Amino acid sequence: MRAHEAGWAHAEGNHRGPAWLRQPADVNALVPLLWSATARKNVDGALEVGGVDLRDLVAEHGSPAYVLDEADFRGRARAFRDAFSDYDVYYAGKAFLCTTVARWVAEEGLCLDVCSAGELAVALRAGFDPARIGYHGNNKTTAELRRALEAGVGRIVVDSFQEIDRLARLTDELGVTSGVMVRVTAGVEAHTHEYIATAHEDQKFGFSITSGDAFEAVRRVQATPGLRLLGLHSHIGSQIFDTSGFEVAARRVLTLHARVSDELGVEMPEMDLGGGFGIAYTTQDDPSDPAQLATEITKIVEHECRGFGIAVPALSVEPGRAIVGPSVCTVYEVGTVKEVALDAGASRTYVSVDGGMSDNIRTALYDADYSCTIASRRSDAAPVLGRLVGKHCEAGDIVVKDEFVPGDLAPGDLMAVPGTGAYCRSMASNYNHALRPPVIAVRDGVANLVVRRETEDDLLRTDVGA
Repeated sequence: MRAHEAGWAHAEGNHRGPAWLRQPADVNALVPLLWSATARKNVDGALEVGGVDLRDLVAEHGSPAYVLDEADFRGRARAFRDAFSDYDVYYAGKAFLCTTVARWVAEEGLCLDVCSAGELAVALRAGFDPARIGYHGNNKTTAELRRALEAGVGRIVVDSFQEIDRLARLTDELGVTSGVMVRVTAGVEAHTHEYIATAHEDQKFGFSITSGDAFEAVRRVQATPGLRLLGLHSHIGSQIFDTSGFEVAARRVLTLHARVSDELGVEMPEMDLGGGFGIAYTTQDDPSDPAQLATEITKIVEHECRGFGIAVPALSVEPGRAIVGPSVCTVYEVGTVKEVALDAGASRTYVSVDGGMSDNIRTALYDADYSCTIASRRSDAAPVLGRLVGKHCEAGDIVVKDEFVPGDLAPGDLMAVPGTGAYCRSMASNYNHALRPPVIAVRDGVANLVVRRETEDDLLRTDVGA
């Protein structure tokens, strides 16, 4: 959806902002592309999600708070499961994971990807079938690998020669066999931020195909008695909106797949193409739906396999952000409103809220863009160019860099930011000794606390000084 399709008009006057920012025709309106399926404004102009008025939610649970739309999450999980029906779909738990979400993932028929002992602990606590868990990570310790093997994790994605050696020793010691995928770097750089592009050569993940390390890793895994070679794993980055990168990556990974077959006489049964499917944070983002992604990626793989004369391996993908990202919004309370004069007679309104970079670091870390809306009432005031900022002692503590907001915003108003399901709670911190917000699942007019707000007792419990 483009800006004009959302009913937005070109900005008037001397307001400063990015070139794509447009003044909304109605500052109270929601752009459906940016919000979860059940989000709407009620007759008072207040935001409701899952049939729950966010004014009531804040009155009970306080702010800031992450609001998780259960129906939306489940719907997106089912959409990936159904679109990629011939694949294994692994929900990438690093985007956001708690016990309740792990149970939803299992109930919707998806597998689960974890990349730490903590994420594995959550999955096991939820009763997730360990055979349907994949374990990622570029530096898994011996203790972490031991726990994964003892739990019966279905596949471990190896990322270094040292890890292959660790797994060999552990499987021999424990008398078990482990399914293994070899993570490779295909030399394909997705058009995204440097820190979330993961397939170019100069970074920490995987074995290089170009250097020959990937082939050698496959050879070592195949030659190790306790390791069962499943296939190759490739991940080209995050927040990707087209399949061109997957086409190049698939060609290079399948070239290696074919070489392994020819030179080692091994038909690897599986291949994982990773995830990184993008979502809409602003009206300029244009994500593909799961059905379109599945059709295009399947065509790419089948075409390349025909060219190599090899069978199509069992495929898997790993959506995380694309499922949970749009399913969550964060609600804040406004504390102060300050108009700051710029040059040429322009100005910007700084709206300070009761959260910030401790609950959403992505703006500061990745220069990410977000949108926001007034969530507690309808406003008839003219829009002004605003910046939603946090309460932390950092000039870069910005939640939403540029957004038109009602000109009559005042302390006590609620503001909501959509698209905060992925990596916001996962990367939340106690900076300035802030207390991390709760996660509240909403559905059919009922709000259920799934992750409680931290307390000062939580904060002080680990501080053992006298």
